[in-house]
Amino acid sequence: MAPNPRVAKAFRAMKDIGIPEEKTKPVLKYLFKFYEKNWERIEAENYRVLADAIFDSEDAEASKTKKKDDNAEAEIKLNMLGNDDHEDEVNSFSSGKQSSMVWSYFDKLPVGPGGTQKASCTGCGKVFSANSGTSNMKRHLPKCFDLNEPGPPKKCAPLDQEMYREKLAYSIIKHNYPFSYVEHEGTRDLHKFLHRDVKPITRNTAKADVLKIYDREKTILKENLQKVNGRICLTTNLWSSITTDGYMALTAHYIDENWVLRKKVLNFKVIPPPHSGKILAEYMINFLADWGIQKKVFTVTLDNAKYNDVLVNCLSSHFRVNDVLVCDGDFTHVRCSGHVLNLIVQEGLKVIEGAIEKVRKSVKFVRGSGARKYKFAECIHQLSLQCGKYVRQDIVTRWNSTYLMLDSALAYRKAYARLALVDSSYKSFPTEKEWARVETITKLLKPFYNITTLFFGSSYPTSNLYFHNVWRIQMCIEDAINNADNVISDMAKEMKTKFDKYWENYSMVLSFAIVLDPRYKFKVVEFCFKKLNMTDKVRKEKLDNIFKGMHKLYDKEYGIFSTTSSSTVESSNIRVSTLDDFDGFESFTSKFRKVEREKSQLDMYLEEPELNRREELDVLQYWKDNQGRYPQLSLMARDILSIPITTVASESSFSIGGRVLSKYRTSLLSSSVEALLCARDWLFDLEEEDENDMEDGLAEDIEALYPTYESSQVRGRGTT
Repeated sequence: MAPNPRVAKAFRAMKDIGIPEEKTKPVLKYLFKFYEKNWERIEAENYRVLADAIFDSEDAEASKTKKKDDNAEAEIKLNMLGNDDHEDEVNSFSSGKQSSMVWSYFDKLPVGPGGTQKASCTGCGKVFSANSGTSNMKRHLPKCFDLNEPGPPKKCAPLDQEMYREKLAYSIIKHNYPFSYVEHEGTRDLHKFLHRDVKPITRNTAKADVLKIYDREKTILKENLQKVNGRICLTTNLWSSITTDGYMALTAHYIDENWVLRKKVLNFKVIPPPHSGKILAEYMINFLADWGIQKKVFTVTLDNAKYNDVLVNCLSSHFRVNDVLVCDGDFTHVRCSGHVLNLIVQEGLKVIEGAIEKVRKSVKFVRGSGARKYKFAECIHQLSLQCGKYVRQDIVTRWNSTYLMLDSALAYRKAYARLALVDSSYKSFPTEKEWARVETITKLLKPFYNITTLFFGSSYPTSNLYFHNVWRIQMCIEDAINNADNVISDMAKEMKTKFDKYWENYSMVLSFAIVLDPRYKFKVVEFCFKKLNMTDKVRKEKLDNIFKGMHKLYDKEYGIFSTTSSSTVESSNIRVSTLDDFDGFESFTSKFRKVEREKSQLDMYLEEPELNRREELDVLQYWKDNQGRYPQLSLMARDILSIPITTVASESSFSIGGRVLSKYRTSLLSSSVEALLCARDWLFDLEEEDENDMEDGLAEDIEALYPTYESSQVRGRGTT
């Protein structure tokens, strides 16, 4: 090839960039096969193709050599770590030397009977015979040591199969995976890749592991409930699953020894029909007996279903027989404030359904097709409306979603007006009078919406929020009754009727909670009642009822430990002088001595000046810090502040239950459903995964569609 001028020229070019002739030859010979008729291209590019080919061949050779060297190194390690030659091993033992590298990873054990020699693996402790060479130990090494890593072999971490199975069960509980998840081929391949000693399990084993965790955590929770110093408040509700089975959720609310509010789902059981109050009470009594907390129950928060009144009566009768009923049941039944609030607002919305229906149809029209969405987005852009709100659809049975729909519709009021001008098919545009009415309704509903959001909390005390916010609702309704718009006034009157049915007499036990807020005490109750439209006589009666009710609860359940008895007492250890003519007089008079009754802790607390109401205050922290001053009153505060004012805790468990018992898992046994849901609540303390899941489907950011619409228009013009 040397006489060929092309070859000589290529050699010189490669030599100029530091590539020797011996590396150029094989690559050049290969390239000539493909570029012989078009070699000018190689020369025109200054032999770049040739140089790249040489570098690529060097990289490939280096990779091949490295792989070969790695394999050789592993083989050398194995050869060094063990010797199959029996004679060599016998010689090594006889000479007292352990020449094989295997002995770096095995410990020689004392010689046994008959001269048997054994060794134990330092990685796992397994014992092997060492009389016949080291082959058996050599074969075992890869199980405990990684021989593929460069350098000295490193110990492989053994797999804890029990922990592996428990972690799998945790993932099933936390993420609602089906039990068959452990049998999926991809799952098994992944786990085998992560550790070669993984033993795959079946769905039945996974289910058994979940039930084992449920039983263990239930035992722990039961012990914790026994240690609760105060009382336990309950919420319960019924839920119909996708399989039409009726489930009863029972949730406990209490404040622990660290003054942290806790919520635990105790039961999630299938209840066969009929669901009468008496039958539900029997189930509930059995649940409480199983948990061992029937003597600790303080209140039960329920919605306004008729059977719940019977349920509470049956529960109270049972507690009364067992002498564990608090204040003869005066405070046992707490009505769900969220449910009452919903009934009040829904009653008012019936009066103004016409204006709301037009807004509802307008939203449905805009969201009816992609073309309408883009057209509405263009209207928003042309009017420069940048409010950042979503266009929301509502659910008729959920008034708070109706409020959000109206609020967002008002923000795009001008865009709807423009849409009515440019789209003749849009027929449901509200009139100016109707828009004004919608605006008034939205302002009226805003405090209701904010209060509902407050009431639905479960991670903080809500009982101390009750009195003030119910009073605000009453004030809003009374103001709306005097509205100049007769429709709004009629709406408020209907709401007032429903309010009086449930809240004319404020819940007494929940009213106690605001008194236990050191910023307000009884003075705020007096102040609020003076603002309402009521006579002095009615106002005085309401104040007396709350005052006497609070003292009754304290004196009967808590105060007996903090006051000195007012009955007569006998003195003891009286020194008697036999020389005294009035011997025994002191003993005689002490029998009739009255001990002045001390003020109760409740009285002392109420007499102290209030704290600054404008300062932020953690009520639980206040009572935790002052339990030394008010040991009994702090127990009362602990119990009252743990009362949930809504059943949202039970309802959120239904939402999670809908994910556990989905349409793809309808064959799950009810015991498995309860284990999955309760264990998840106990282990991870999770609320509903995404409380806005339903709303996400109802809200859409149509304003953001305009850039997409504009670019599509540009592309359309470019193609025409």
